Formats: sequence, structure tokens, C-alpha cells
Amino acid sequence: MQSWLAKAEAISKIIAMFFARKSQTIPERTQLEIDGEPQEIVVRQNNRARRYRITLDSRQGIVLTVPKSGTWRDAERFLHKQRHWLAARQHHVVTPKPIELGAIIPLRGVDTRVHGTGTLRGVPRIEESDEMQILHMPGADEHIGRRTVDWLKREAKADIAASVAVHTSRLGVTHKAISMRDQSTRWGSCSSAGNLNFNWRLILAPPFVLDYVAAHEVAHLIEMNHSQAFWDQVERTLPDMQRGRTWLKVHGRTLFAYQ
Repeated sequence: MQSWLAKAEAISKIIAMFFARKSQTIPERTQLEIDGEPQEIVVRQNNRARRYRITLDSRQGIVLTVPKSGTWRDAERFLHKQRHWLAARQHHVVTPKPIELGAIIPLRGVDTRVHGTGTLRGVPRIEESDEMQILHMPGADEHIGRRTVDWLKREAKADIAASVAVHTSRLGVTHKAISMRDQSTRWGSCSSAGNLNFNWRLILAPPFVLDYVAAHEVAHLIEMNHSQAFWDQVERTLPDMQRGRTWLKVHGRTLFAYQ
């Protein structure tokens, strides 16, 4: 009788441990120390994922994917096993930078602090300062981020439209619509119908970078490829194209972090 009771208690403990393990809440974020520095980890539970996975996202930084059947205990164990892998690639990790009240953004390549005007209505205004350029943005504090991004998109479209006009004139081509996109890996694209799409974050780069991307996409109106003939067209309209191209290769990833 005692042996049966002992077995029943043991089984009950196993079942309790199993359900306790399964019911442990999977958080949306966690931290992991990498080379002595705490790093924020975004946690996603994906119903279609078959295994635990670590990725380096251009916007969110380090992302841990947990399968639907996964547990937080196993997820933590997997994450800690990846510390050395992450340490070796830490220079590729971009910390997300939300655009909000008080944030510093590189407006046209110049560090600019987002400041609220304290009024609900008005027109955004840029103030030059000895210390740092200031962007005065009207609106309620909780809406400053959204209003700033909307304003940046309008500014980006205006700058790009002006640049596109120059390059289409030089190359003797015409385009159709110009659209702003919120892409996480691309700076621009050109459709076969002649529509030009651009990433609004180009407004955060120095003007010569935006000009290079505009020239790049306009050249696609002639050559829908990246052949030598294509690059000849880019250089024809923008002889100094290598300057913008190099800047994007070195610094472009950092701009994708702004959200």
C-alpha cells in the first residue's frame, strides 16, 4: 500500500512540475549579459517556428524566437548557449532608437533633439543652437513621436522629389509616382511601371546620401539591373556617386534603428 502511495505522490509531483514548467509566462523582453554588458533581448513566440532561434534585427536588435510548444526554461537555456555567438557578432547589433519627445535624431545628418512646443497646434520649426540643433514639434507629448515621424516622411519626400527631378532631367527619363516606404532593409526601388519608392529614413542621412539613392533609382528607369551599364548611368548623372554609396555601406544600418 505504501509503495503505491509513494508512486502516486511521485507521479503527482512530476505532473505538477510539468504543468508549472509549461505555464511559466514567456516575457516580451529579457536581458542577457554579453561581454560584461547587459543587452536587451526581444522575445517573440511564433506559432510556425519549429525551433528556438536568435536573429539580429535591423530595427529591434537581438530577437529570440520561441516555438509555440516551447517553454521559457528551455528558451533561457538556449539563449545562454548563444552568448559567445552573440559576443562575436555584437558589432552587428543595432539598439532600437524610438523617435519620441527628447530623442536625438540625425536630421539630414545633423544631430537634432526633438522638443515639444507645449502647444497643440502650430508648425514644426528647426532652431540652430551652439550645442545641438532643435526640432520644435507641436502636439501633445504622447503624440510627439508619431507627429515627428509624419513630418520626417514629408520632408524626405520633398527632398527626394527635388533630387529625382534633377537626375531625370540629366538622364532624359520620366517617372511616375514617388512613394515613401517603411522598409527594414532597402533604401529604394524602381518598378517596371516607372514608380519610385524610397525609405523615409533617408532624411536622417547627409543630403549627398539621399541624392545618391535618388540617382540610383532614377538610373533604374534605364537599366533594370545592376550591370556595368547601370552603374555607368548612375555615374553619368552623379559623378561623385561613390561617396554616398560608401556612406550607406558603412553607416546605413544604424539608420534602420530609428522607429
